[in-house]
Amino acid sequence: MKIIRNAHSGAPAQLRTDTFTGLVYADPVLAGEEGVAVNGVFFAPGARTYWHSHESGQFLYVVSGSGLICAQGGRSHVIRAGDVVWCPPGEPHWHGGGPMTTLLHLAVSLGQTTWLQEVTEAEYGPDETAERQ
Repeated sequence: MKIIRNAHSGAPAQLRTDTFTGLVYADPVLAGEEGVAVNGVFFAPGARTYWHSHESGQFLYVVSGSGLICAQGGRSHVIRAGDVVWCPPGEPHWHGGGPMTTLLHLAVSLGQTTWLQEVTEAEYGPDETAERQ
């Protein structure tokens, strides 16, 4: 067992640019544990990840704001504070802020992350049938 008191290291937030579109900051909460990465991730409006998947899945807990998430081949869904999302192992997906809203989520990524292509503007737009933010 390992207890991490006040997990934030005090280090500055990391601006993420290589596999993200828009303004995205991440604060590592737990790093260095075998096969597990835990990050607090902030997305500005319109910011989002690239398409990606996780070897053993990913758990997202929306801390504040609202945004969008989409699994490959599906429609985008609005996610809001208090929502929990489970992305199964190997399922390509993306997530990020809404068109006019910020999103802060805690991301628990299990196993290797495989980064794919950038999410296009056409793919990003909220699905016409998605509930409004």
